[in-house]
Amino acid sequence: MSSSFLTTQTPWVKKEEVKRNWYLIDAKNQILGRLASQIASLLQGKHRPDYAPHVDQADFFVIINVDKIRLTGKKLDQKLYRRHSGYMGGLKLKSARELLQQKPEQILYLAVKGMLPKNRMRDKLLKKLKIYAGEAHPHQAQNPKLIEI
Repeated sequence: MSSSFLTTQTPWVKKEEVKRNWYLIDAKNQILGRLASQIASLLQGKHRPDYAPHVDQADFFVIINVDKIRLTGKKLDQKLYRRHSGYMGGLKLKSARELLQQKPEQILYLAVKGMLPKNRMRDKLLKKLKIYAGEAHPHQAQNPKLIEI
């Protein structure tokens, strides 16, 4: 048996060694659920060859034109977003149409949040997600690379 066989090990990624990139995604005419599932996968770093589920390898993602996102079927009127104040009778309901008109960033944020694993890393990953309703965003200095989804 050769000695090189015994010393070869799988390289483990440390969070200090992770190089983070900036990416730009245009959500114009994209379907909400399909886009959110791809963003959730990219946020976890599953596209990287050195992926490790316990290490935060998330790149930064800037999503623009979220106000032009699509929902299929009757979801605009039938899909409800719920929140509760904590008091008796404090349930607040909004349809997807109302939420898309008032806070279009929130609809994509909640979809991606629901598709990430429910653990300690979810909040860390969501901080690397920058969502904007229109074309303009304040991250020009980072030179984000455009990704076609």
